[in-house]
Amino acid sequence: MSFQSKNSIEVKKEGNQLFPVFLKLNQLKVLLVGGGNIGLEKLQAVLSNSPEARINIVSDTFLPALLDFVAAYPEVKLFHRKFESNDLLGHDLVILATGDNTLNAEIRSMARELNLLINVADKPELCDFYLGSIVKKGDLKIGISTNGKSPTIAKRLKELFQENLPDELDLSLQQMNALRNTLNGDFAHKVKELNKATAILVTPAAEQVASRRMRWAIWGAGFLSILLIFGLFWFNDPAFRNYVEGIHPTFYYFLIAGFIFAMIDGAIGMSYGVTSTTFSLSMGIPPASASTAVHVSEILSNGIAGWMHFRMKNVNMRLFWLLLIPGVIGAVLGAVLLSSLEHYSYITKPIVSLYTLVLGIVILLKAVKINRKKVGAKIKNIRFLGFGGGFIDAVGGGGWGSIVLSSLIAGGRNARYALGTVKLSRFFIALMSSLAFITMLNNVYWDAVLGLVIGSAIASPIAARLSNKISVKAIMIAVSIIVIIVSLKTIITNLINFI
Repeated sequence: MSFQSKNSIEVKKEGNQLFPVFLKLNQLKVLLVGGGNIGLEKLQAVLSNSPEARINIVSDTFLPALLDFVAAYPEVKLFHRKFESNDLLGHDLVILATGDNTLNAEIRSMARELNLLINVADKPELCDFYLGSIVKKGDLKIGISTNGKSPTIAKRLKELFQENLPDELDLSLQQMNALRNTLNGDFAHKVKELNKATAILVTPAAEQVASRRMRWAIWGAGFLSILLIFGLFWFNDPAFRNYVEGIHPTFYYFLIAGFIFAMIDGAIGMSYGVTSTTFSLSMGIPPASASTAVHVSEILSNGIAGWMHFRMKNVNMRLFWLLLIPGVIGAVLGAVLLSSLEHYSYITKPIVSLYTLVLGIVILLKAVKINRKKVGAKIKNIRFLGFGGGFIDAVGGGGWGSIVLSSLIAGGRNARYALGTVKLSRFFIALMSSLAFITMLNNVYWDAVLGLVIGSAIASPIAARLSNKISVKAIMIAVSIIVIIVSLKTIITNLINFI
């Protein structure tokens, strides 16, 4: 035998010989001996990953913190006495956290005679298994072991993975499981279809770059084709040129604005209403007419976005219905109220501008705190949130996303499902409030309406592709500053004119 091959065998023998497994502790029985700090630490490690684990704890003393902790776990039973040999019977795993080396050695000897697997705290040489560090993202779990050499390194690796693995991994698992459940045929066919779905994960970087370039080339060719067709009509058809020249410049202003605001909304998931309303007010359009233009333009864009989210199963239907009905009621009431005050625009305009000013500050604060993963209490009264969001959105020309979406996410709702649900419900909110505005108003600024409708519709598919390539924080800060400045200008100008 050569020196090289002999050395490689020795390295293998000296390496980590542990075989990782994941146990269904809800189907096994665990005995924990020890009710002190070490016992509490072991208990928390087990229950944090297996909340339904069946555990019997034997100890002559119990830490008050341990008693408080187990109160929420009915499958955990406490036996307030010293350990007895019969305690081992009927169990599958044993965890020792007594701190008494002599007692631990005696129990280990008895457990081995009964062929029970045992873990002894802080004694790797006496363990049949270790309680390794666990990284958990929904249904995804990753076990980390240093073969008992350094729990500190295992802990640091756990923190590293926990912080850097995205929470959306669990959503990917659920979607792959849903895809798997829709497949018919034999096992070979299912594997073939799953391989197609996951091919992008192993596609070489060069191929992915080539694919992206091809998509951009198609989009670019389409855009240039539209420009070419427009140019041909412009230079060769006088009737078409006269028609375009006869369109009021307001249409073009709002066309560009609608495109820009929809791009921003696609990147950060909110602020289309507040930016469009702020712009409309600065252009001299009364609050009710401004809100009308915003909501009519949102019908098409939110309808497309909502349908796409529905197709991708990103909509929580129960949450959708809880938001929809009170949201529509609130939006219609807000539209009727604002429309009835259209003749008092010199009063309502600074009030609405004050509202957009507040929303601008809210967006700025969200941008500053965007990297802080703080989750508040889960919102229970969804109907009230929907009604308030719909009413304020109609009166202020926007705010459904800023109020409802941010509140749901801050309350611990899954961001993907919250966004899909809010987008789909937004379509109906915009539709009903638009009908109320058009019915109530005598004069609708159609140039502004059509400009926002066309501009936002053009931007919607582009924004979806660019949303992951733009700094959300930078956009939110820029938007908030612009909204704050324009809102302040409108408020000050109206106050001066009023005085």
